[in-house]
Amino acid sequence: MSKEPFAHLPFTAEAHFRLYFYGALVQIFEKVFDVFDSPEAAFEEFPFLESYFGELAANGLDQTEVEEAGEWWEAALRDWEGRAEGHFFPLCALARATGLDYAGLTLLVAVNLGEEDRRFGQLFETIQQLPGQRRPVRSLLSSWWEAKNGRKLLVDLQAAGLVEVCNPEAPRPEQALQSPPLVWDAIRGEFPDHPTNRLEYRPPHRLTNLADLILPGDLRDRVTGLPGLLAAGQVQTIVVRGPRHNGRFTLLEGLARQLGRGVLKGLISRTEIEALGQVGPLAVLLNALPVLVLETGGETVDLPALYGYHGPVGLVMSQESGLTGPLAELALTFKLPMPDYLSRLSHWQRIFPAQTGPELESLARHFRMTGGNIRRVANLAQSYARLEGSAKVSMAHVRASRHALNHRQLENLATHIPVSGDWSHLAVGPATLTELANLENRCRCREQMPAIVGPALSGQLNAGVRALFSGPSGTGKTLAACLLAAALQMDLYRLDLASVVNKYIGETEKRLQEIFARAEELDIILLLDEGDALLTRRTSVQNSNDRYANLETNYLLQRLESYEGILLVTTNAGDRIDSAFQRRMDVVVEFHLPDPVERLKIWELHLPPGHLAGPAFLFEVANRCHLSGGQIRNAVLHAALLALSEGNPLGSCHLEAAIWREYRKVGQNCPLRRNPALAYLQE
Repeated sequence: MSKEPFAHLPFTAEAHFRLYFYGALVQIFEKVFDVFDSPEAAFEEFPFLESYFGELAANGLDQTEVEEAGEWWEAALRDWEGRAEGHFFPLCALARATGLDYAGLTLLVAVNLGEEDRRFGQLFETIQQLPGQRRPVRSLLSSWWEAKNGRKLLVDLQAAGLVEVCNPEAPRPEQALQSPPLVWDAIRGEFPDHPTNRLEYRPPHRLTNLADLILPGDLRDRVTGLPGLLAAGQVQTIVVRGPRHNGRFTLLEGLARQLGRGVLKGLISRTEIEALGQVGPLAVLLNALPVLVLETGGETVDLPALYGYHGPVGLVMSQESGLTGPLAELALTFKLPMPDYLSRLSHWQRIFPAQTGPELESLARHFRMTGGNIRRVANLAQSYARLEGSAKVSMAHVRASRHALNHRQLENLATHIPVSGDWSHLAVGPATLTELANLENRCRCREQMPAIVGPALSGQLNAGVRALFSGPSGTGKTLAACLLAAALQMDLYRLDLASVVNKYIGETEKRLQEIFARAEELDIILLLDEGDALLTRRTSVQNSNDRYANLETNYLLQRLESYEGILLVTTNAGDRIDSAFQRRMDVVVEFHLPDPVERLKIWELHLPPGHLAGPAFLFEVANRCHLSGGQIRNAVLHAALLALSEGNPLGSCHLEAAIWREYRKVGQNCPLRRNPALAYLQE
């Protein structure tokens, strides 16, 4: 025998796997030769075995007694592993994590021999005398590894998530075994970057350096000492909370790289907790930090320990989700807030290093987005600039890119409302206009507010602005929301209550949480039209319906306080809104039916240029017809249609007919004198 067996083999994971592969064959040859009474009879029945036996001899096994070959092969393999110090082998990592010895690892390989050579399937089928069963069954493997307590080894392999049963309905002795396909690929050192749409592997060299992350100063100081705590085992779980696309996963990437590991990312929903069974073995085999991204919609999830893995675990969660179970016992939680102005400026400076400071400062000040969304918007803005042949990205390019991103992420949750115009397009009283100006100023200064108040108040403030528009229907509440969005140059989305309210318990809250979270991340203005449908007064509990209705109201009360975006609520029934909601509103704007001066302005704003309605007629209409802004809008639209049908400019006759029509719709008498000549228009 060679003094240095396997000296010709390179120190690679593939070579290490092949040594265990042949170690399993050594054990199987001994049993197969017993079944057929001699090697010659076995080779005659299964000729492919002879070539494998020859390869064993070529690797230094020159003795004729197969019974002694197993011990020699194990000793030679251990010697080779000792000379390969410093190299990472998946099977060695697996042995350290699970306590498996040489016998357990060779048994694991034997379970999957058919994956390497389909002819082993015929061998198992013949020896087991189970027609059609080409995978090894529990009773066969237990007997072949009986001297090594094979039955217990199989139980250990199954408990570690390394082996699974293919036919659980069969009697226990006839249960066929295999390794999960992804686990077997990792054992062989052939693991793809994206094995499934729920799993992703990133090697260390592709991970972000921890020092390159853009983090708030206090958070950076805390994170710096984490690798040492993780390496010492003082912390088991790192939980990172915050908005989506805000660097939660990137932070854990940096920690993994600092530890010299890759990252195994798994997207886990509440219904997929059982899928965690493969994550532990895969993390060990890949020398990766398992990072679980929990998509639980704000619910509490009970996470079990990862099979066969005892190292640190990273969890990415929303701010509202709860965590229980073994992984929560030694958990350290970090919260990544929305980036402040300086952090956003750092992101823009890294993306556009060639652009001037004032341009980037304007972008950082105007667009309050997560770090990931800033990069998404920036990439798309560069495409817009190239399409126009521009070498620089302008504010218009970024604004168009953000609008495209908002539409893509919110189209199934809310309805986009186009905005244009300015405050001159709104005819309301001075008090209402003053409150709207205060609201606009509050929205512009919302990030600076905590810094200009006392410490007792600053801790209660965030970047959220909540406003209530209350007043009769048709008084301009929705128009005011559109003009505010136009003034702030932000997108406006209306929350569709029909898509939110659900008869099933808890579903309404989950849907609202998803919408609020997306609105915060994208920094849009969210309009809750006719909000009294959700913000109703809490009632005394008479039945289960009252109880759950009150739960929805309580959830909204809590969520409004933590909301960090701009929320506008409109209602024409302010008396039905719970007083607790009104107290949580930063600005309450009262809208009233217009007086004659305001009505005249509304008529003038809505009528087209070149109309033929005389000033005296408009003055009479504004004074005598007590119409709301919405009714005036409808009247102008109908008058324009009448004029268009005649092919004439819009005149007083068309307006008069339209006004009569509006009064008929509400069952009231029109105060204008009826003109018999216009009967054909008024009918």
